[in-house]
Amino acid sequence: MSEEIEAKLRGPGAYALARHALAAMEAHAAWPTPVNFELWTYFVGAPDSPLGREIARLLSTGEAFTDLVADELAAAYLPKAKLSEQIRDAGDALTKELDAVSLAIKTAQKSSEAYGDTLAGASRTLTGPAGFDLKAMVDTLISATRQVQQENKLLESRLSESTSQVVKLREHLEQVRREATTDGLTNLANRKAFDEELARACADAVSDGQNLTLALIDIDHFKTFNDTWGHQTGDQVIRYVASVIGRVGAPPRFAARYGGEEFALIFPRERVEQAAAVLEDIREEVGSRMLKRRSTNDDLGAITISAGLAELRGGEGAHGLMERADKALYVSKRSGRNRVSTAEHSVAA
Repeated sequence: MSEEIEAKLRGPGAYALARHALAAMEAHAAWPTPVNFELWTYFVGAPDSPLGREIARLLSTGEAFTDLVADELAAAYLPKAKLSEQIRDAGDALTKELDAVSLAIKTAQKSSEAYGDTLAGASRTLTGPAGFDLKAMVDTLISATRQVQQENKLLESRLSESTSQVVKLREHLEQVRREATTDGLTNLANRKAFDEELARACADAVSDGQNLTLALIDIDHFKTFNDTWGHQTGDQVIRYVASVIGRVGAPPRFAARYGGEEFALIFPRERVEQAAAVLEDIREEVGSRMLKRRSTNDDLGAITISAGLAELRGGEGAHGLMERADKALYVSKRSGRNRVSTAEHSVAA
C-alpha cells in the first residue's frame, strides 16, 4: 500500500491529497509533523487500508491523536518505521548476545589464570625444601583442575548457545533485508533494490567491458482500468503482469516493480537485440490471456504492455541509461502502445 500512496503523491492529484491530509489533521487537532503527515495521508488516501481503518476507529472513540499514539501507529503500520524497529530489535539482541559471550570468555580467562597460579605454587613447593604435605598439594591440584574443566564446559556450552542464537539473528536480519528490498504486492524487488542493483550492474559492465541492457515496462491504460474496476482488481492485474516478468527476470537478470504499474528488467551481459526478443515474448504472453475478475468472474479483457529498452553506452552511468530507456518507453506509448521500442527504433505490435 505504501507504493500506492507514493504513486498518488507523484500523480496529478498529489497536491489535492496533501491538502486533504492537512485539513484532516487540523480538523482533529493533530500537529503536522512528518510522521503525522504520513499517517494522515494513508488515512485520506487509503481509508480501507488497515492503517486507515485503525485511525478511523481511534477517531470514533474520541481518543486524542497524541505524539505517542502517532508513534505507536507508525511502528505498527508504516513499513519504514516497522522495518527500523525490527532492525533495532535484532541489533539489540545481537549486542546482548555478544556481551554475554564476552563475559563468559572473561570468566574463563580468570579461571585459567587462577589455575596457572595454583600450578606455579605447586612447582615452587616441589622445588623448595622438603617437608611439604604431598597429599594436600595433590588434592589442591585435583580440585583446581576440576574447577577449570567445569568452567571450560560452561564456556563451551555458552559458546554453542551463542552460535545458535547468532545464526537465528542472522536469518532474521536476512529476512528483514529481504522485506526491505521486496515489493509487498508482487514479490519482485522494489524501487530501492532496483536503484542499488542498476548502479552495481552499470559499474560491473564498465569494469568488465560487458554489455548491459535495461528495460522499462508499463501496463497500458492502467489508470482507466483501475478507475473502472477498482484498486483490488488493479492489484490483481499488477500481480499477473509481475508473475510473467518475474519468470523471465530470474538471475542473472533482475526484475523489479519500479512503481505503480511500471516495472524494470536489467539484462547483464546481453545486447539490446536479445532483450528486445525477450520483451516481445513477455508482451505476447501478457496480451494472450483474457482476465476475469476474481470476486465476480466478470470478463476484464486482455491487458497489454508497452516497453522501452536501452543498452549501456561507453561513459554512461545509471542515470543516463534510465533516461534513454524511459524515452524509449515514451515512444512506445506515443506510437499506440502494446509495443517494444529501443532507444534507436520501435517494434510495433
